[in-house]
Amino acid sequence: MKVAEYVRFDAVGLAELVASGEVSPAELEDVAREAAQAVDPRLNAIVETWPTDDEPTPGSAPLAGVPFLIKDLGVTMAGRRLELGSRLAVGHVAGEDSFLMRRLRRAGLVTFGRTTTPEMAYSITTEPVLYGSTRNPWDPERTAGGSSGGAGAAVAAGVVPIAHATDAAGSLRIPAAYNGLFGLKPSRGRVSMGPGADDIFSALAVQNGVSRTVRDSAALLDQIRGPEPGDPYVAPEPYRPYTQEVSRAPGVLRIGVLPQAWGGRRTAAPVAEALGRTVRLLESLGHRVEEAKVELGAGWEEFVLAAARLMTVNLAASIDELAAAFGRPIDSSTLEPETLAGYRYGQRVSGTEFVTALAMRNRVARALARHFESYDLLLTPTLPELPPHLGTYGEGAEALDGHGWIDRLNDRSPFTMAFNFAGTPAASVPVMTDAGTGLPIGMQFAADYGREGLLFRLAGQLEQASPWADRTPAVWAGNQAGD
Repeated sequence: MKVAEYVRFDAVGLAELVASGEVSPAELEDVAREAAQAVDPRLNAIVETWPTDDEPTPGSAPLAGVPFLIKDLGVTMAGRRLELGSRLAVGHVAGEDSFLMRRLRRAGLVTFGRTTTPEMAYSITTEPVLYGSTRNPWDPERTAGGSSGGAGAAVAAGVVPIAHATDAAGSLRIPAAYNGLFGLKPSRGRVSMGPGADDIFSALAVQNGVSRTVRDSAALLDQIRGPEPGDPYVAPEPYRPYTQEVSRAPGVLRIGVLPQAWGGRRTAAPVAEALGRTVRLLESLGHRVEEAKVELGAGWEEFVLAAARLMTVNLAASIDELAAAFGRPIDSSTLEPETLAGYRYGQRVSGTEFVTALAMRNRVARALARHFESYDLLLTPTLPELPPHLGTYGEGAEALDGHGWIDRLNDRSPFTMAFNFAGTPAASVPVMTDAGTGLPIGMQFAADYGREGLLFRLAGQLEQASPWADRTPAVWAGNQAGD
């Protein structure tokens, strides 16, 4: 198989070729490596690759033989490095597979490398000191987003059809939107974080993947969902496999639209125009769409303060653990300015302030849940702007404290984090592009807790009505591999 042929298939399609004997897992792995070699010098999305000869693929597994990449954070693979994009953790090797990694293996995915992340996932752009900047394949001068920026760039450029991603404040949906991919943040408790953690970032974080097709994300979530012993949160079992939802008609949905974000950040004109076109598309499909007043349950400043407290206390605990494990100092030689500022801020948060922040998480969850009594789904732009140029997010970061950095991230991504607080599923759908630049624009659809199936049904319908699979970026393995 040539790279130009490989990139025309999604993960489900590749698995079908393996199952029929038309191609072998080894052949797919070779061509994925060739694709990586063709595009990654321009993108810097992959930290490292490794041999997989000692990792047999179950021949009957649903995604048997499909090449796959894991993020350098959130999932542990026995014997492989997990460095969190940070000089503080350089050289760390995981001692065991996490529950998620075991499920990825059982699904038949061939994991041959890891993708870039900002330091400790503490940014929504992937520009760590340790690895350097990850570039957007649609425009390499722009960010690929974060914190799953390497995953987003690698999938968008055709290296793999789907890749592991995490999301504590939008880290899966943001790179999906910036790179023209589908990305669904599942409900809290849908995918186990164990055994090394019961939750991450006080249950704000979840794991899944980014993909070029809706059915790939559905297939992946079917394989990795479900509780493990000791999990503190357990999402309700779906009515049917998510792969069956993708082709089911969603019916007539009531959709509430939030065109402007809670914090006052104005939606840029290209994104607002794309939102209008999305509303018209939904109406043409028979859905009832109206602008909604979506209450957050708190003032924006209160919300950001709670987010800063939750994020920085968790960050500080992780940094202390890593520094003790490796005998390294906690200073500018091991941490970037915004991470170090977050650590120091987190150290000063009192136990009472932390508990108050957890109470804010509950307030937001209750407030958003009430809106799903009136609407089946909520619609927002995933992000209020097109992907910024590299270097933009970090300007003046050395002058910010931990609260200021979280405020900046929420200002640039004001629509995403509320659904992490609520623990409800939300998906970025690459349904539109900007006419002026050709850059993709993601639209975020959010559902009530446990209702990923509804999101898959609507996303499948939108994928049929406004296909995006044939849109390819400037840096695309199918164009640039020497085959």
